[in-house]
Amino acid sequence: MTVVLGLEGPSYGGKTSALGRLKRVPAMQDALFFPCYVKSIPCREDIPTPSTQSADEQIEAFMKFMDIEAARVHAAAEHNGMIVLDRTVDTLLAHAHAMDEMYGFGVLPELRARVEKLPHLRPDFTLYLDVSPELLHLRRKAAGHQEVEPEYFLHDPVFLAHFRDYFVQPGRRPVAGEVALSSGDGDRQATAAVVQALFTYWAGR
Repeated sequence: MTVVLGLEGPSYGGKTSALGRLKRVPAMQDALFFPCYVKSIPCREDIPTPSTQSADEQIEAFMKFMDIEAARVHAAAEHNGMIVLDRTVDTLLAHAHAMDEMYGFGVLPELRARVEKLPHLRPDFTLYLDVSPELLHLRRKAAGHQEVEPEYFLHDPVFLAHFRDYFVQPGRRPVAGEVALSSGDGDRQATAAVVQALFTYWAGR
């Protein structure tokens, strides 16, 4: 039986570190891990901007990522076992929700309808790592990225709040069958330990 697990949260929230540790867990040795969407785009210049300027631009970005999702689906079809996703289609819908709330694009209903018709992986369980904006800023600064790119849209407090609401507020209807919330404000090792414990538990179910 195939079980699909997703890990979500803000950029610099600790997802990649946690999944790197999870890959070394014996119970996960046969799992198929998919990286974040942007890591599947070879050329940095081809990555859609997160700060889209119109509804059409938001839809175009969504469709580019859904092409990557289709490739995930194709690879998953050949794998008989657990699948672990670093970001899921809910990331795309959460981003659209945030842009709708901030700029009135109004694209989320259309994108929901498109998801239903396009190939995608539906996580049985998704964990959302909840990290404070202040800590995200410090992590990005420690990584040396603050000076190179001072304005980082994905850490805009308003965007982060709406993005988070998609996963945790009643009535938002994420694609995932079940969504759990966990604080990611501890150090990376503590966060990775939480991810490992919960994903191993879900795998057993």
